[in-house]
Amino acid sequence: MENRIDFVNWLDPDMSIQILTCLDDLSDLLRVTCVSRCWRQYVIANGLCRQLCLRMFPQLSKVVHVVEQRYGTKDPAEVGSSNFMEWQNLEREHRAYAFLARGCTTFPIRDLISEPICASSTDNYPEESIDNTLEPRDVVAQRASYWSSKGNSNPAEPEMLLYKLMGDLCVITEVSIQPFEAYFQWGLPIYSAKAVRFRMGHPKSPVDVPLGESYKDYENKFIWTYTSQEFPMAQENRLQTFKLPEPVLCIGGFLLIELLGRVQRQDMDGLFYI
Repeated sequence: MENRIDFVNWLDPDMSIQILTCLDDLSDLLRVTCVSRCWRQYVIANGLCRQLCLRMFPQLSKVVHVVEQRYGTKDPAEVGSSNFMEWQNLEREHRAYAFLARGCTTFPIRDLISEPICASSTDNYPEESIDNTLEPRDVVAQRASYWSSKGNSNPAEPEMLLYKLMGDLCVITEVSIQPFEAYFQWGLPIYSAKAVRFRMGHPKSPVDVPLGESYKDYENKFIWTYTSQEFPMAQENRLQTFKLPEPVLCIGGFLLIELLGRVQRQDMDGLFYI
């Protein structure tokens, strides 16, 4: 113990940062700030909490700056040297990213879709509207409950479903979809897609998207901060869960489900539907 040294002070700064960035848990990084005043200043000055947030949720790279709102207190008067003000800003950013990281990693598991917004097409509106996708039952009030696209002769034609989430910041781990089995048609056809892909983001401006409108009217009005890989979908009438490789922070609160490719042709008109 007599020969112990503080590696933060003795090692090259880049080496110290490399060591501390090996921590991938927010709790461990916050414990580091409690070791000594020197270590706390080092973590804050190098923005290590922000770096950890960006590694956990790359979608935060689009954040320009953070604002800390402290209720019940007043901000101190902006007096003193520029170095003092810069340090206050660094501390404020550290607290904000620590709060954000803690909130994003200790969330309760629950359904996050708040309401359906619109679909790229609907065969019979409103009987077969996107609203039915949030109803887990196939039959409601003695009527079949499902969303259906319009028919298309091209099996590669995609469809889109747009949803609003519960909040402007949501952590998504998986999305579940159940293809519909048309029990009222001969052969019990299942109108699934070949594959599915997910996008998450926010409108370019605060626009009000009316229910029932086509997504094609709004597809250029969104910024997608995350796009998933393509997941193959089985042509089976069961709830299929598509687990994302890593939890994704949805900034803006909108989820777009892209249904890629059609597999089932309807006997009545010879067109493909999803």
